[in-house]
Amino acid sequence: MQRLLDRINSPKDLKALSVEQLRQLAQEVRQEIIATTSHHGGHLASSLGAVEIILAIHYVFNTPRDKIIFDVGHQTYAHKLITGRRESFKTLRNLGGLSGFPNREESEYDCFTTGHASTSISAIAGIACARDLAGEKFKTVAVIGDGSMTGGLAFEALNHVGHIKKDLIVVLNDNEMAISPSVGALSLYLSRLITASSYNRFKGDVEYVLKRIPAIGSTLFETAKRIQKSAASLLKPGSLFEELGFKYVGPVDGHDLDVLIETLRKITAFQIPILFHVLTKKGKGYEYAEAQPSSFHGIRAFDIETGEPLPPPADSPNGPSYSDIFGKHMVQLAEHNPKLVAITAAMAEGTGLIEFAKKFPDRLFDVGIAEQHAVTFAAGLASQGLHPVVAVYSTFLQRAYDQICHDVCLQNLPVVFAIDRAGIVGRDGPTHHGVFDLSYLRGLPNVAILSPTSGPELRAMLEWAVKQSRPVAIRYPRGSPSSATSNLQMTPITLGLPEMLREGDDIAVVALGSMVDVALEAAEELAHEGISVAVVNARFAKPLDERFYCHLTERVKGIVSIEDGVAAGGFGSGLLELILKIKPEKGVGFKILGFPDKFIEHGPRPVLLRKYGLDVAGVADAARKLLGARAETHSHET
Repeated sequence: MQRLLDRINSPKDLKALSVEQLRQLAQEVRQEIIATTSHHGGHLASSLGAVEIILAIHYVFNTPRDKIIFDVGHQTYAHKLITGRRESFKTLRNLGGLSGFPNREESEYDCFTTGHASTSISAIAGIACARDLAGEKFKTVAVIGDGSMTGGLAFEALNHVGHIKKDLIVVLNDNEMAISPSVGALSLYLSRLITASSYNRFKGDVEYVLKRIPAIGSTLFETAKRIQKSAASLLKPGSLFEELGFKYVGPVDGHDLDVLIETLRKITAFQIPILFHVLTKKGKGYEYAEAQPSSFHGIRAFDIETGEPLPPPADSPNGPSYSDIFGKHMVQLAEHNPKLVAITAAMAEGTGLIEFAKKFPDRLFDVGIAEQHAVTFAAGLASQGLHPVVAVYSTFLQRAYDQICHDVCLQNLPVVFAIDRAGIVGRDGPTHHGVFDLSYLRGLPNVAILSPTSGPELRAMLEWAVKQSRPVAIRYPRGSPSSATSNLQMTPITLGLPEMLREGDDIAVVALGSMVDVALEAAEELAHEGISVAVVNARFAKPLDERFYCHLTERVKGIVSIEDGVAAGGFGSGLLELILKIKPEKGVGFKILGFPDKFIEHGPRPVLLRKYGLDVAGVADAARKLLGARAETHSHET
């Protein structure tokens, strides 16, 4: 029997279905999402929870003319399946395949590229204003989760939209979850709204009864209406949003297609800002995701029958991840340092801080999806003698650049940034790659930037960092350290000083963090060709020890730097600047290996490293070419 899903090539095909058929389609969509993510991983729980919302929106609105923006975008797998991408859905998150997030270059139904939280209302407001300036007629809808509503950008947008009174709809998908359970006053407020869901029905019933009392009914109703207004802030669900200028509708069951469709059809008649509050269950339709939505938020390939993750590829590093190592050592440090506190922006589990939260609940601050606040909050803690550690993904720290600059570095406060998922993160793609942190941090005064190449080195760097009286950033990649570097004998951490891991006279490969094991393998390969390669574990991207690097330039004919970040303004650029400063007459050959000046696509990390010449073969080839060029130059000179 043919699936309904196989007949859906665009949202127009939905409109020929009955609501009963839509329910069947919702189940087929869930099965397809589960089957595909079981092979390649992905954002499962959030996409399962949003199926009915997505079907109802496309059923009621006329996309792509009507514009829909999905906040973050990790819940859009159903959207992709019904907008002409069903046949290519199996390529999801593979190199050259579909993105795991909305992407303007991928489909006309993706009117805005998303990947970070709290952006949708601002973007849809811009689209609505552009529509009105052009004299066009279409509807605009933003779908945003309750977790994203904790971000300040969302409230800036709500405040502006309520002021300008634009015709747009905000669908608040409330599942009481971001990646971890939502925190903060807004989350509690939304929870209270759920218990007050009978309010609108009660209000309507009162109006119906009063107006039908002979002679005095209308007067009684107007009196009751004035009383109601004066007490609205105490009784009325959604009063916060209505004070901001929105008409609040809901909350309703976000999995009831009849209610969703009927409500959406009614509110399309309004031409004012609408906030439509829907309640959903993250992981809906898959028992393991429903039971553990945080674990199934972003998951690697798994067994559908058991819900257990499949073993990683044989050539992948195994053992504890950098996040696990960080989290465990934070607990150990906190046991001996009562001034140590940790801060997370709704990512306690992702950054490894769950155990810290259990053991030191008063010293773990989860601020919600609010990275700007997290950084300035940390600065306030540091100004009073505490030792705050901000644990955050590299891509999300970008959002707090001004706070790092103005509130931490300018005041030279001892805040430690534990920057997880630095470098290429793989299948999540350009919105989540952490390839810019070296460039955006390196230009700031006072901050020291480190990158470990092993678990023991991460622990040593963390111990060193919390003793400093200055800002410190420690960046480390997703996944586990390489076994090639985990057993190396380690020297103590000294400000700016790298580590010589292998002596050599022809070429020096200076590698940062996760690139050290690549450099060691490349050196071994080149040694078989008679090329003597020194390997340096840089440790620090800033500051750089002048004496060490001055001595290095006197020993070798060329230097290759390698980093898991963009080359523009990164570690290699800083090293080259230093060499030109301290040895301008030396003229040592130099090659910077890093990612080019572009946004790097999604795909498996090893594949992307190979594509951009940051694997063993790429490093070895760069060393050969640099050495050959130096020999040719020397020949011409003599």
